[in-house]
Amino acid sequence: MRARPHTAAAAAALIAATALGLVPHQAQAAPTAPQTSGQQSSGVRFHDIPGSGGVTLKGNVFTPAGAEPGRTYPLIVLPTSWGLPQVEYLAQAKELADSGYTVVSYTSRGFWLSGGRIETAGPADIADVSAVIDWALAHTPADPARVGLGGVSYGAGISLLASAHDPRIKAVVALSGWADLIESIYSGRTQHLQAAGLLGATGYLTGRPGPELQQVLGDFLGSRLENEQAMIEWGRKRSAAGQVDRINANGAAVMLGNAWGDTVFPPNQYADFFEKLTGPKRLEFRPGDHATAEATGLFGLPNDTWTNAHRWFDRYLKGERNGVDTEAPVQIKSRSTGGYEGYADWKSVGSGGHEVLPLADSEHVWANVDSGADGGIVLLSSVLDQFAKAPPVASIPLLPRAFAAVWQSPRYERERRVRGTVRLHTTVTPTRGDGTFVAYLYDVGPLGIGKLVSNAPYTFHGKAPGQSFGVDLDLFSTAYDVPAGHRLALVIDTVDPLYIEHNPAGAQLTFSSPRTDPSYVSVPLRER
Repeated sequence: MRARPHTAAAAAALIAATALGLVPHQAQAAPTAPQTSGQQSSGVRFHDIPGSGGVTLKGNVFTPAGAEPGRTYPLIVLPTSWGLPQVEYLAQAKELADSGYTVVSYTSRGFWLSGGRIETAGPADIADVSAVIDWALAHTPADPARVGLGGVSYGAGISLLASAHDPRIKAVVALSGWADLIESIYSGRTQHLQAAGLLGATGYLTGRPGPELQQVLGDFLGSRLENEQAMIEWGRKRSAAGQVDRINANGAAVMLGNAWGDTVFPPNQYADFFEKLTGPKRLEFRPGDHATAEATGLFGLPNDTWTNAHRWFDRYLKGERNGVDTEAPVQIKSRSTGGYEGYADWKSVGSGGHEVLPLADSEHVWANVDSGADGGIVLLSSVLDQFAKAPPVASIPLLPRAFAAVWQSPRYERERRVRGTVRLHTTVTPTRGDGTFVAYLYDVGPLGIGKLVSNAPYTFHGKAPGQSFGVDLDLFSTAYDVPAGHRLALVIDTVDPLYIEHNPAGAQLTFSSPRTDPSYVSVPLRER
């Protein structure tokens, strides 16, 4: 489906108007262009919607044009993303309404003009979803037997959690969201500094963080390890991965979409969650960063992610036999090529086996100095990779060996198609009890310039100085083609602006490969 040009213009204008506080609080029609050939178009009306606990949510409703009295239509509810107002989904909501849906979108509690405080997908947010469904069934021509839920980022996380609590929800589309909040911003026991900082700053600028969020954010960014377990429990309560049995029992059809380079909610946690779902399911990964894969669709422009989201709703809310359920349930697009690849499940993505690169030489690095190997900048670096195929780079021969450990493969005579999750196994000997390191996998060309394939951080606490311990670390999942004549390089250093590091002054790390427990990198490959 393609939005008419005036739909995109209306969406852009209303997003700008809302940001400036110009959109009225109550119902009024959105601007629409005149229709031709007797065609009718749906229109939007703005409403105050009662949420849970007496909170008022600012929302809008699209109903099918010419809706017949007494007839009901499948309902789609769209909670907004973190920091965005209710007009976020205008273009997509209009398209859905034009194809026969009742669509209700609302600003999540605590943001903009909606009441309450930001609860970060807490129980009140989940109760809001059910309250909005109740309101829609009472005030719109919505069919109680055909209820769908969807959203981007924050809206995706709320949607997945709500599907565990409200059995009326039959279909979910969760784009650029999280299933495991801890694995998203605290993977490898390492604080994702730029991601958490961005979310925190946006929350304060566009909403009213609740006291619990303020406490957790302060503890997280302040590295208050005495409160670590409380932070983890807070995150687990907000993670659909811990409620997957309830989601499976309710039976909603779940579509997940994300970007390989998502610096807020990395793809690994979505892939793990997908494998645990037992109902109808679909997983899509594309190049890009957080919410960039579906961003153009929010302005009514052609967009593969939203096209498939509509197909998903059509199949599981309307019962249309459009083929989305017969396609391979895992659909991925390589960062290097333009075509889609279909797989039966996530385990099949690396179906060509694993190339094991031995890390035989012992490497010794000093901590607290950035070697020049970095994961990039949140929301920027992966966008450059998406549109210009320009990921973060480093000159591998020029990396200072005092601060970076480097291992390289031989040059490849043929292309290597990396697909899935690269895994590192190594032995670490620290001089201090705490520390952080970051592992990077690079595609190194003939001139020694390395393009980042993947990375991941790792932090340890309370180790005995001088005592070796083993580390198994999954790098962030990806799909990347290494050209013939290139080689792969694993680089480890101790500082990256994306993350908070815990290396004491003067700390050193040694990475070794004992004969009884060799170190290696396992690289999953696609069959030729």
